[in-house]
Amino acid sequence: MKISASDIRVGMLLEYKDDLWQVLKTQHVKPGKGGAFAQVEMKSLMKNTKLNERFRSSESVEKASLEESKFSYSYEDETDYYFINPQTFDQINITKKIVGEKGKMLTENLEVNISFYENKPLSVDLPNQVTCKIESTDAAIKGQTVSSSYKPAILDNGINIQVPPFIENGDEIIVDTRTIEYIKKI
Repeated sequence: MKISASDIRVGMLLEYKDDLWQVLKTQHVKPGKGGAFAQVEMKSLMKNTKLNERFRSSESVEKASLEESKFSYSYEDETDYYFINPQTFDQINITKKIVGEKGKMLTENLEVNISFYENKPLSVDLPNQVTCKIESTDAAIKGQTVSSSYKPAILDNGINIQVPPFIENGDEIIVDTRTIEYIKKI
């Protein structure tokens, strides 16, 4: 789908120079002399390189069309995570490099959205909140002021986060998957 250069926004995926680019930064500039343009910083999803490009406002660029599907997490091995489509029962595997650090938050049968570009998986979106169990945390220090009331904790999946002092070993909490931060105790 063609879009005007002035409609480019951060996070968009663009097809440009035979590659797929994610927009990291964009700045619309209207100089005193000459036509307006968009200064765009992009990152290649295939080659992992960056590119700074200048598009005139009159130019158009190709916005990549992605397909999203719901999948359930199944299991992992040394290199990949495996997901099953609940409607067709098709199984796909995605490398741990694509999923990244959030792969530690995957639990069996967790429903995720997977974005595909030309039938190749690009990204895995977890639900905004997941339930985790506290593996270990320090004891709260009496007399500690409210302003510094967070303490370190290790979740059952190995992730380190900050939690309030009333959280103890074995407690179940809800964690925001976008920021990997404590939300509330269950």
